[in-house]
Amino acid sequence: MSETEKVEKEQAEKEADHHPYRRPVDAATLILVDRTAAIPKVLVGKRHDKVVFMPGKFVFPGGRVDKSDNRIPVAAPIPGALEANLLKGSPKITPSRARSLAIAAIREACEETGLCLGRKSNGATPDLEGPWKPFTEAGLLPDPSGLFLIARAITPPGRVRRFDTRFFTADASTITHHVDGVIHADAELVELVWVELGSKPLADLHPMTRNVLNELEKRLASGPLSHDAAVPFFHFYGGKMQKDVLGAA
Repeated sequence: MSETEKVEKEQAEKEADHHPYRRPVDAATLILVDRTAAIPKVLVGKRHDKVVFMPGKFVFPGGRVDKSDNRIPVAAPIPGALEANLLKGSPKITPSRARSLAIAAIREACEETGLCLGRKSNGATPDLEGPWKPFTEAGLLPDPSGLFLIARAITPPGRVRRFDTRFFTADASTITHHVDGVIHADAELVELVWVELGSKPLADLHPMTRNVLNELEKRLASGPLSHDAAVPFFHFYGGKMQKDVLGAA
């Protein structure tokens, strides 16, 4: 067993609550990348020490899909190639569900970090409420056109929380609005840091998140991001993690 496999096994045993089967819920994560320097940087947030899930850990913003995500008006539709990637795999989802996943990634990033991916609307900006209020105040609509799908991962069976997560990435240049006061000592994320790939904060990521980050690093090393690249699918079968490719025969 490799050192990585040992770490993943220990992490799984630590997290395993041996709950009966729970159907995973759809979730989305956004990894923002700054490529203005020789070594790309990614944005991570440090979770509050008192939260239940991964206290004190560095994470990427993300969370479950809300029922309202598909109804939110957008500045531009999700790219057809991105939709095609989201529709790959099983169980099958609808185009509206694919759209919800992309929009959820933008919403969670804005909620948790105060960084919003949006664009001025052509007409009057709808009066959006709740987590979308910062977009209304800035005269923006969420813009998923700059998102790329990096990976999909499903939490192993037996956990108290199970997610079917799509990991997106976007360039930092797509951030068009910053909400002040989101990060503070009593928030879910108490600190935001842009860190170089390979740096120390990234070594303490959850093993699955680290797998996804490794995939992103490979993509970045090969040149500009593209929707044509293979998208890995991490899931568990027979108690072991499997890595497939979405849409592969």
